[in-house]
Amino acid sequence: MTATRATTLISLACLLGLPLSAQPADTSPNERFREIRTITTKDGIEQHELVTIGGVKQWISIRARHQDAPILLVLHGGPGFTLSPVSYYYMRDWEEFFTVVQWDQRASGKSYRPEDEQALAPTLTIERMVLDTEEMIEFLRKRFKRDRVVLLAHSFGTIVGVKLAERRPDLLHAYVGMGQFVDFTRGETLGYQATLAAARADDNAEAIAQLESLAPFPDPDRPHRNLENLPTERRWLAQYGGYYRAGGVGHHDTVAGMSPTHDAADLTARQRGHNFIVETMWPSLQALHLNETTRFQVPIIILQGRHDLGTPSALVDEWHASIEAPHKKLVWFEDSSHMVYEEESGKVLVTLVNEVLPLVKGR
Repeated sequence: MTATRATTLISLACLLGLPLSAQPADTSPNERFREIRTITTKDGIEQHELVTIGGVKQWISIRARHQDAPILLVLHGGPGFTLSPVSYYYMRDWEEFFTVVQWDQRASGKSYRPEDEQALAPTLTIERMVLDTEEMIEFLRKRFKRDRVVLLAHSFGTIVGVKLAERRPDLLHAYVGMGQFVDFTRGETLGYQATLAAARADDNAEAIAQLESLAPFPDPDRPHRNLENLPTERRWLAQYGGYYRAGGVGHHDTVAGMSPTHDAADLTARQRGHNFIVETMWPSLQALHLNETTRFQVPIIILQGRHDLGTPSALVDEWHASIEAPHKKLVWFEDSSHMVYEEESGKVLVTLVNEVLPLVKGR
């Protein structure tokens, strides 16, 4: 930059009354984002707390520019893969239209306590998580004096979300699914087959050998093998664009590392909780499917990455076609795989505003 150019910028800053340095040089990105995202509207909401749900302390964040905005409760995936550490980056603008509730479910994220593992393990069931969700919604209804909420679920969370939508439509304005789960066995089979086909087309000898050594995947006769083989299968599924269209694992960890609400210890505990929940729950998921869960009394909106192999899009398309609901819509994200909120965050926001918000106002 030339001296004249630098002088001009300084002069403009002074003319406009702008500070030349708003932060000390040694301020961490976490602290900077914490200040940047502070809600300053007079009727805004910015709350972080532990609440007792299902007899267990569970962490929530509640944020909105305006307190009368409809409630949007987020069910994270995994199991145990919380979205709260990255919500400041990918979901901040949702708070202009909704009261966004990020929830670290039992044993996940900031709700994880290693000393509680033995007591919590028997409670880590789909049924218990559906009951937790019902109780959380009742808590939010009471606190904010609301009739219903929008329930938005991602990946594993869509299992819980669909079951809650079927059971308690009276609690919901709409159900929104991203990376929608349909059928464990068929989904895992399709993801594995597509990944192996991609490796063969790429003539990747290492990937081909490792993937072929897993066969059959998933293994119906030896279910324990599926969890043991999962890291290898997921490694190559990710490399060939099954999670992120561009391939690999995206920027989730980088974004989480600058979180204004989670420090390094929180993220370490989050990973431990994730490992604990996956090891505990995975065997019970292997017979799970939603093929016959197709009749709803609440609007169903699905946001699906076209190239998703984690929850294969072909199954989502098939399942959605069979749904009977007062209103339904399947929105395709052509540049995404499984992580649509990261890959096309702008389109997610536009879809929530254009497709979901009118359903709330219509009621």
